Amino acid sequence: MTSPRRTIGPDHHGPDHHGPDHHPAHPLVPPQRPALRALPTHPEVDLPRTQEGPQPQRLLTTLLGDYWHGRREHLPSGALVALLGDFGVTTVGGRAALSRLARRGVLESSKVGRHTYYGLTAAASGVVLENVHRLRSFGERHEPWDGRWTVAAFSLPEDLRDVRHTVRSRLRWLGFAPLYDGMWVSPRPVAEPARRVFAELGVLASTVLTTTVDARRSDPHPPMAAWDLTELRGQYEEFVAATTPLREQLRGCGVTGAQALVARTALLNAWWRFPSLDPDLPLDLLPERWPRRAARDLFAETYDALGPLAAGRFRAVVGESSPELAALVGYQRSEGPASGTANRR
Repeated sequence: MTSPRRTIGPDHHGPDHHGPDHHPAHPLVPPQRPALRALPTHPEVDLPRTQEGPQPQRLLTTLLGDYWHGRREHLPSGALVALLGDFGVTTVGGRAALSRLARRGVLESSKVGRHTYYGLTAAASGVVLENVHRLRSFGERHEPWDGRWTVAAFSLPEDLRDVRHTVRSRLRWLGFAPLYDGMWVSPRPVAEPARRVFAELGVLASTVLTTTVDARRSDPHPPMAAWDLTELRGQYEEFVAATTPLREQLRGCGVTGAQALVARTALLNAWWRFPSLDPDLPLDLLPERWPRRAARDLFAETYDALGPLAAGRFRAVVGESSPELAALVGYQRSEGPASGTANRR
């Protein structure tokens, strides 16, 4: 089942309601900020957007991507609803989220007797695969920068605000930032992807070029002015400050499977905002002692350490209704192959 083609922008359905179907998340959860919801290269996949607080739809897609990635088998709806219960989502809220995701074309369902099962559609699974690749690779670049900038300039009339918003979202995903309103720059070789964005969205008044600029000259508005490095540094430092106690707790005392499942999901969403804010900016252009590497190392260590515990919880819940499916549960790692059986071919 495929949803109608949609552009990537604000969630068309809005954030899930924070009402009687929600309860506070576990205190292990680090603070979160809005994160990316889907790849703009797949505008037909209407994944839910991450916002503050518990959201059943986003939680479901994250859980399936993390512990059921690459599997085409469907999981019992009761098990998925029970897993959401660890995040404070009621049974009513969990079942409503399953139905909404199916209507959006993110999940597909099947029946075995009177029981309903769900799994990611092929299109949604493809988006998850690309998301995982980007997550694993972010923060690992250390090669010298070649000194080239990609510049994308465009103009749209005022009555095409929705198109303008979509263009901006997709350029930012590619690693661009606005130097001026209609001129975006990136230190990465992304000229062809930018041209495809303009072509797909019908932006005729556009130009994409690659150039070299002496970014160290005393220019009143050099390309790096497109990024607020003070704000970005602060966000990395905030992430480190929020995540360090969780790492220390993992090192020093026991954490239950349910706690690990909640904390790992929150950690993933907190980290996932950075690729849209920082396109792996070359170290040549950054201040000394830039905190990205330290933040990534902290994320990787904590995320991977939580993996076995969280997967154990996922496996135990699925096993209550389907032991044969429980044996297939695995978990993603921050780098390298996934662990467990869920990705074996």
